[in-house]
Amino acid sequence: MRYANSILKSALFLAAAVAAPGQTSAQAPAPAPAPAPPATSWSYKGFNATGWVDTYYNQNFNDPSSRTAYLQGLNITSDKLSMNSITGSFSYDPKPIGFKVDVGWGRTYDAFYISEPKKSNWDRYLINAYVSIKPESWKGLQLDFGKFVTSAGAELTESHLSWNYSRSLLFAYGPFFHTGLRATIPVNSVWTTGVAGVTGWNGMRDNNSGKTLGITNVFTLNKTVIANTYYAGPENTDTNKGWRQFSDTAVTLNPTDRLSMYVNFDYGHNAFPTGPAANWWGIGSAARFAVNKRFAITPRFEYFDDKDGFTTLLAQQIKEFTLTGEMKLNESFITRLEWRRDWSNQPYFEVGTTPNARNHQTLLTAGVIVVFKPGMFDFGGKGKP
Repeated sequence: MRYANSILKSALFLAAAVAAPGQTSAQAPAPAPAPAPPATSWSYKGFNATGWVDTYYNQNFNDPSSRTAYLQGLNITSDKLSMNSITGSFSYDPKPIGFKVDVGWGRTYDAFYISEPKKSNWDRYLINAYVSIKPESWKGLQLDFGKFVTSAGAELTESHLSWNYSRSLLFAYGPFFHTGLRATIPVNSVWTTGVAGVTGWNGMRDNNSGKTLGITNVFTLNKTVIANTYYAGPENTDTNKGWRQFSDTAVTLNPTDRLSMYVNFDYGHNAFPTGPAANWWGIGSAARFAVNKRFAITPRFEYFDDKDGFTTLLAQQIKEFTLTGEMKLNESFITRLEWRRDWSNQPYFEVGTTPNARNHQTLLTAGVIVVFKPGMFDFGGKGKP
């Protein structure tokens, strides 16, 4: 689930049946695994515009007839060329009122949509859509109202701002986005804190009358970023009985210009109106080794324990290892080749026409990303990053 994770498995099959024809994510405050490059958008008097095209091909060696890539957060199809995201990103700096809109189409948008417990078709092609208020007299306090990506996680929604091409298990089984009101404020030069009141997980329309509270704290030290996000509220459909609690902690280290790494830990608990509660937890880590400005290698390893089958529909323990190679002409033209292996202690993966036939899955993914921004046709520069 990134919200109705209790329906994720069937939702992935639904997405697979559909034929494939900038500013950074407003994941604030949240630790971006890598610093965003300069000049990420065209700007004019506070108005900013950028965009990207992100395509991929997943080869699934289980050869599932559904063409589903299990356990993937966004690149949810396999064995065919797919559009992950074609997005236009537009924003206006809040001085004192601004906005941000990310609009587009692709598998990222499909994944966001199928995760909703109650569909709102009008926002299907919007990742972010919110208004911001930030008067100078508020001393850095900013209010955002609308739809925005979650503050949880060590990875971002945009492929070009994450280290690996596929998203982690922790990304796939936490929240994708929220709808409501959030506030962030820098307490000092090190600490930024925030609070949010939202409809819950992955929904424009609430699935009950209760609301979810979110609290985020980010500590930015010399070469370390420590972030924790906590969400709590009633998330069971058509009832306010039983709360879901979710905690995400990410520690990002940048010891040298060539090396960055993170450790991410999640814990979730869902209480039901009747019966025992469900619990899940996971830990993951990745390291990005930059050979030079054009080449980088990123291994990632995770362990995810869905002990009650709440998120994957099967009580299981999953391990995942990914190795991603990146080559780019510049910050706008990026290619990635990725090998990924998922293991479960249960027969979970589809093989051919047989569901739940194998306890492992191997994917080979090629991704091509083009980011539209100033200097995108500047191909100069070699050597150290």
